[in-house]
Amino acid sequence: MKSTGSYIHVLITATALASCSMALEANGDLVAQQDYVMVCTDAGAGAYEAFPDVCRLKDGRLFSVFYAGYTHVSMPNTEHPKGGAVAGCFSSDEGKTWTPAQIVYDGPDDDRDPSIVQLGDGRLLCNYFSLKPKEGGKSAAQRAACSWDGLGSWLVESSDAGKTWSEPRCISSDYYCSAPIREMPDGTLILGLYRETANDSNGAVTLSTDHGQTWSKPIDIDNGGLKLDAETDVIRLKDGRWYAAQRTAKESMRYSISEDNGKTWGVSKPMGFPGHCPYLHRTPEGIIVCTHRIPNTSLHYSSDECQTWSPNVEVDSVIGAYPSMVTLKDGSILIVYYEEGVGSSIRARKFRVDKDGVTWLKW
Repeated sequence: MKSTGSYIHVLITATALASCSMALEANGDLVAQQDYVMVCTDAGAGAYEAFPDVCRLKDGRLFSVFYAGYTHVSMPNTEHPKGGAVAGCFSSDEGKTWTPAQIVYDGPDDDRDPSIVQLGDGRLLCNYFSLKPKEGGKSAAQRAACSWDGLGSWLVESSDAGKTWSEPRCISSDYYCSAPIREMPDGTLILGLYRETANDSNGAVTLSTDHGQTWSKPIDIDNGGLKLDAETDVIRLKDGRWYAAQRTAKESMRYSISEDNGKTWGVSKPMGFPGHCPYLHRTPEGIIVCTHRIPNTSLHYSSDECQTWSPNVEVDSVIGAYPSMVTLKDGSILIVYYEEGVGSSIRARKFRVDKDGVTWLKW
């Protein structure tokens, strides 16, 4: 399969969200009142930043990775011969300020949608996926028709806290990723994936039992008869089961449960609210937060291990999302997300959440 289907969010955002930049301008006064900081406004690859992820390093710093390009899909061109890249910034003050961006990985194609994790052994794993131009697909008309092929999901590794990175290793040649690698208590790694075939689309996971050196054949999650854009993320529940959240195009997002550490999954069922690009995070108090796009940048939270969810809470009026979260040293939560539109940048806010609601914090 070498079609456009396996990265559905590329197609949707590049077309339907093009009009959202006008909405952002219209809502400028509202956005200006919100207490956020900028993680990065220009990584040097065309001033379009998107799809961020964040983790805490063992040395106490925060590390955010994100897509750096010149537009939503940045194919190689004369000005940017290597296309979009994976970039990153560090924060030593709990997300208030960030270092200038540095390149994590920039291959010959459009490398995008990165996520980051630091494993128990200290290694950083950054996963992403890549697109390349179709042969003969270099005209403006062909680019407008989404003339690219997918190269699957990949990772690069760092053993020195992000100073240097390995050569890329393939995770899957025909499944795609939009969430970070998660580490199980026994050291097994699990990563949410997604794909589209000629007739269907679904979420999946892959497992690694050798610290990320090799990965299992993707394990499909039954979509229950509904095509799922998926962008799967997973979280471990207190009883040891794993919960997978999956995006849909229009209806409620879906979830699935695994009772055997990701080896098999139940049929996907409605979560109860719509959303794109779900990201799952457990607070120190045990509340699970699901951040997502639609409406705008939003979150829901659960106090009962994802059995029920709160009403929607808007994070920001910008539409990019692809959010990620990390716990700060004071127990509050940092969320990073992106704006979408020309000159898109990476933003961050912080909040606390309990069973009574979300409190936004000032910097």
